[in-house]
Amino acid sequence: MTKSTSETVTILMPVLDDWTSCRALLADLDRVFAGRPERVRVLVVDDGSAESHTGAFAGLALTAIEAVDVLRLTRNLGHQRAIAVGMTHLAEAPPDRIVVMDADGEDAPADIPRLLDRAQQSRQDEIVFASRAKRTEGMVFRVFYVLFKLVHRLLIGHGVRVGNFSVVPRRRLESLVTVSELWSHYAAAAFVSRQPRALVPCVRARRIDGRSRMNFVGLVTHGLGAISVFSDIVGVRLLLAAGVLGFLSLGGMLAVLGIRLFTDLALPGWTSLSLGVLVIVLLQTVLFAFSLTFTILNRRSSRGFLPVRDCPVFVDRQISVYSREAAGGETAVS
Repeated sequence: MTKSTSETVTILMPVLDDWTSCRALLADLDRVFAGRPERVRVLVVDDGSAESHTGAFAGLALTAIEAVDVLRLTRNLGHQRAIAVGMTHLAEAPPDRIVVMDADGEDAPADIPRLLDRAQQSRQDEIVFASRAKRTEGMVFRVFYVLFKLVHRLLIGHGVRVGNFSVVPRRRLESLVTVSELWSHYAAAAFVSRQPRALVPCVRARRIDGRSRMNFVGLVTHGLGAISVFSDIVGVRLLLAAGVLGFLSLGGMLAVLGIRLFTDLALPGWTSLSLGVLVIVLLQTVLFAFSLTFTILNRRSSRGFLPVRDCPVFVDRQISVYSREAAGGETAVS
């Protein structure tokens, strides 16, 4: 079947040593795109892997995917920052759309056509995210995930709805690489910068091979990264909470003093201790409010990390590990 050249799609996936899953995923992606009209390439972002990728792509034979490149980073940056570097690299010569997904199989390749078709039906500049209708992780992970969603809603005002799995059109890609929050968390950056978006319900699949390398500390750091993107909102909410707490403390102090000075009511012996505690709470609340206010103002006026300007410094080189025309030869590209 002859394919139309009307649209180019690059699949972006960060990898840290999980080359076995990456190779298996490429085969699944090739089957998914067989017969579809898009011209497909894959960019694997090597996030400072200790294991070499060389053996993983030996003898690779694909029919729908035109090329696979590995973008080596100078050091390990973490999942989200690897995505930011990959996006910035692609923005130099952007395809029509990019598909952002994990390389371990938890983002099901079978869902990509649904995301692409939804992108075709919607406005051309919308990011189409996969929203999680159901998760397949263990009970412990799901318990902590529920707690994270609760904290996220309390601090930001809305719950966690999406992950990285998405389709990004060229126009949104060129916009995202100018959003400083992309360095902390891709999906949160898309929301905080008010990128046009659509959601498609998808069930999270199971890993292709092995166990996740993400430990508890990594999961907490990932969650804090998502929350930090909304630091202005979090700061204002905490400032309001501090104001309420300060008002209640001041009200308690005035009530105690009023009873003591203007009534004949007997006060318990612990009243003086309680009054002292309220004074301390009030002073700490005022200091916290001042500190938080100046932190927010300083952040808004400071020169932050700009992906389009700063990400290229973390790129070591791009390596072609598969090309349909070159029959899988490996060559370095400067």
